[in-house]
Amino acid sequence: MAISKMQAEFTCDMAEIWNIVTSLENYSWRSDISRIVITEPGKQFEERTKDGYVTHFTITALEMYRRYEFDMDNENMSGHWTGIFSQCGNRVRIDFTEDVTAKKNIMKPFVKGYLKKQQQKYIADLRRALENRQ
Repeated sequence: MAISKMQAEFTCDMAEIWNIVTSLENYSWRSDISRIVITEPGKQFEERTKDGYVTHFTITALEMYRRYEFDMDNENMSGHWTGIFSQCGNRVRIDFTEDVTAKKNIMKPFVKGYLKKQQQKYIADLRRALENRQ
């Protein structure tokens, strides 16, 4: 099991960042995703990477402007993602935590580093998306 946490702050409206992160229809801002398929509206979806990997997601919590959580599973790992959103004056703080278990022993030493890299890419993509909307 590997746990990776990422925090970031943005100068924006809470609704704006919430809508970007939780939208399953508008994912063009994500540099690593080629497609999202909604398999059960409001509950389940699949992300397809540009490399062809498919990850299945089941939404487990959705508290508007506060918390977004889901379980995830693919051929290489399974785990849980939690996103906490908080308003601090004119800034929005996000706290993202991924708790992942590798399914293949050979991958276990690399999981935490991979998660950190993915989280950094996600935050960079999110920053660009917010900058492009202004």
